[in-house]
Amino acid sequence: MFRTRDLIRPTVKRITPYSPGKSSAEVTKELGIEEITKLASNENPLGPSPLAIEAMQKAAAEVFVYPDPLCVELTQALADHLQVLPENVIIGRGSDEVISMLGLAFVNPGEEVMFSQYPFALYPLTAWITDAQAVEVPAYDFEHDLEAMAKAITPRTKLIFIGTPCNPTGTIVPADEMASFMRKVPDHVVVVFDEAYFEYVDDPSYPDCLSYARQGRRVAVLRTFSKAYALAGLRIGYGACARSVADALKLVRAPFNISSMGQAAALASLRDPDQVARSVKMVAEGKAYLYEEFEKMRLRYVPTQGNFMLVDTGRDSREIFDALMRRGVTVRTGDIFGLATWIRVTIGTREQNQRFIAALAEALGEPTSP
Repeated sequence: MFRTRDLIRPTVKRITPYSPGKSSAEVTKELGIEEITKLASNENPLGPSPLAIEAMQKAAAEVFVYPDPLCVELTQALADHLQVLPENVIIGRGSDEVISMLGLAFVNPGEEVMFSQYPFALYPLTAWITDAQAVEVPAYDFEHDLEAMAKAITPRTKLIFIGTPCNPTGTIVPADEMASFMRKVPDHVVVVFDEAYFEYVDDPSYPDCLSYARQGRRVAVLRTFSKAYALAGLRIGYGACARSVADALKLVRAPFNISSMGQAAALASLRDPDQVARSVKMVAEGKAYLYEEFEKMRLRYVPTQGNFMLVDTGRDSREIFDALMRRGVTVRTGDIFGLATWIRVTIGTREQNQRFIAALAEALGEPTSP
């Protein structure tokens, strides 16, 4: 008799389910702590635009009707916002779904999906789910080594993911390095620029990756409403792609993939000129505060261009995670990224950041477990 596991495709058995970390509700139930400072998921604690909330309330009365399957109004608004044609835009359930579409549309068994060390979980998952080879290229001081990635391209390479800013490191790829890399990429490769955190970038060397899509290069520039726009619970992301790439993704896009409430909220968010500015200001101030505090504590950290930071605690990251959780603060452990003593912390409000620093100082003052 066959077990269910015997029926599963071998490539699927390689997958480790994504772990989102403990929710605030779980921590509250487990430890009885009423106030939780959640700094584990790179969420925006300022919340969505008031215009988005109003739009969702209006849309709620119409949820008995199927949503626009083509997201026509939102697609046009994004095209105007990005200065591309509507035909170049693809919308997904978070940029995660667009990543899945890329794998479904382009990757054959035995081909290669390339990414840098410390990848976002969906990059290798895209390879595994399509029975392709995951090619991880070592990073250089937490940054993409694009020269090494270019040398690693083979005739079997199909997708290359470049996170900029990269999650979890917070680093970017400068424009000159990106331009040099793109000159070396052959025509059979689709380059995916994951820009989920681009709104927070203040480095003037940041590249205009949308220019490659406008030029018709085989690229996809991925962005999201989950971070700066604070719509993570609605799952809305999008890509600006070369027309040929976008057309391929539309062949594998699920029907009615974006809810009517999500479309309404995203449209309203784009119309609020203050939404992104509020979030960017909070992150800039929080980043400066955390830099200063980490330096006082003599902790190594990676300067970030996102709304999160990597910091080396010098201790087992799971021990620090547990110690912080007992004090009502949740972060991400670095061991999931191969960084045993590092943690990743979301930059929150000033009060949240202060609570985290106080908890971290106490945790580091505790003796290590035998």
